[in-house]
Amino acid sequence: MEMDRKIQLLDCTLRDGSYIVDSKFGTSAIRGIIKRLQDAKMDIIECGWLKNEPHKKGTAFYHTPDDLIQYLSQPKDPKTTYVAMIDYNRYDINNLPFYDGNSIDAIRVVFPKDKIDEGLALADPIRNRGYKVFFQAANTLGYTDAQILVLIDKINKVKPEAISVVDTFGAMYGDDLTRILSLFSHNLDPEIKIGFHSHNNLQMSFALAVQFVDSFASKAHSVIIDASLCGMGRGAGNANTELVAGFLNKKYRKDYDINLIVDTIDIYMTQFLNSYEWGYSIPYYISGTYQSHVNNIAYLIKNHKTKSRDLKIIIEGLDENARRSYDYNNLEKAYVDYMNKEIDDYSAKDELKTGLSDRNIVLIAPGNSAYLQRAEVEGYIERHNGIVIGINSILPGYSYDYLFFSNAMRYDYAKESNPDMFRKTKKIVTSNINFVNDKNVIAINFNDLIKRGWKHFDIAENARFLCLRLMDFMAPSEIAVAGFDGYDIGENYYDTNLELNISLKEKEEFNIDLKEMMRDFVEMTKGHLKIYFITPSRFEIKG
Repeated sequence: MEMDRKIQLLDCTLRDGSYIVDSKFGTSAIRGIIKRLQDAKMDIIECGWLKNEPHKKGTAFYHTPDDLIQYLSQPKDPKTTYVAMIDYNRYDINNLPFYDGNSIDAIRVVFPKDKIDEGLALADPIRNRGYKVFFQAANTLGYTDAQILVLIDKINKVKPEAISVVDTFGAMYGDDLTRILSLFSHNLDPEIKIGFHSHNNLQMSFALAVQFVDSFASKAHSVIIDASLCGMGRGAGNANTELVAGFLNKKYRKDYDINLIVDTIDIYMTQFLNSYEWGYSIPYYISGTYQSHVNNIAYLIKNHKTKSRDLKIIIEGLDENARRSYDYNNLEKAYVDYMNKEIDDYSAKDELKTGLSDRNIVLIAPGNSAYLQRAEVEGYIERHNGIVIGINSILPGYSYDYLFFSNAMRYDYAKESNPDMFRKTKKIVTSNINFVNDKNVIAINFNDLIKRGWKHFDIAENARFLCLRLMDFMAPSEIAVAGFDGYDIGENYYDTNLELNISLKEKEEFNIDLKEMMRDFVEMTKGHLKIYFITPSRFEIKG
């Protein structure tokens, strides 16, 4: 019974998981998750967010606690505490009705380091309306020891139900948690509970959850440990409710119904697992390593399909404040600056023009058609005495005069997978690629070839348009292309290692943008350059 009092498990699936599904869990899932977690003896259920906007049925964003009543089993279980979260500055407390026991029992307020006073100022207005108040100190790792002591002193004066240490960027290791908890355990009023909310960027969430609970097993403070079903949460997600509940049952004589918890996952979480992505990944590992806001990571991946190595270098180059916030204009500038490494390419272009002017150029992209129809392509090359340039790849069976690379990972993959062809063939590379120790290279400024204006202007396959624009500078007599296939259901490349991990919807968006890029290029070169498609392509412009 003592452990029941000292250790409480809070499930935040409906709150942190709202980032994944834009709060749109659906009515049956919200009701079912709350009911089953309640029946599984969950101590605290975080049911979602309070927002200023009107509630939309089936979402976990509520305007007032009354919006939640429709999702709660009545009567509520008196052993379970039901909570909702607010951002310290994004909810008007005047919307909050007086507590009547029919909806949530408590409100969790999250605030950043530089807004402690503003966050804590909400304690009395919330309590005066009859609710318990919990606080979340976002990015606690970003506090110095002195700042933590100031925070604790202010918390002691306000006396909330609990204050949670928050690993916002998933950047904590065990010694970080030990240091922070030591300050809290020695200085926080023993009547105030200590909570812990983690993110799994470094695959540390469960280990830190265990460490957190073990740290307070013999101390005065009661604790609250956050977790979510399947670790569902923004970016790398959280500690898993099923894992933490199992640990507490085994090591601390808790009595959570694991069968009910896993049934809840089977019934309600499978649809989300099949349709959405969260959890540990290399990009979110980078986010944790550099304490970078996950929105920075998401922006670079969504808008630029930025690969992990480039992602790391871009985030590493931001200052601390820029990493922890998300200013998309500043981030876009950092991306463009990184990609646009200016070099003196006058002699390189002159060399290319000498070799390519008035010649028939054959560009071979890595689409399946270039592999499956190699006989037709090679027949064209022979008939026209074509200069053959491979784009971002080396297809088996072809002989190349040049290889063109604008993507660092494709450059490295070609080097490793086809070392002989790579070594002996002249490479044309854009300036965003590190080609140190490769003497057989002609380097061209990336920014001279890029043209913006499309949502997906620099996806990997945009290399074909960078190469086309470069070839136009060289004044060839004709450009023929093969393997410009685009994206469809199933495999789109001769080599599955080149496939992009994108949804069918994204493929459709890419095809639209690529068609418009081709239309733009044809319009730009009309009258002085002919483009011939050797293999069928959805990007061929007629007329």
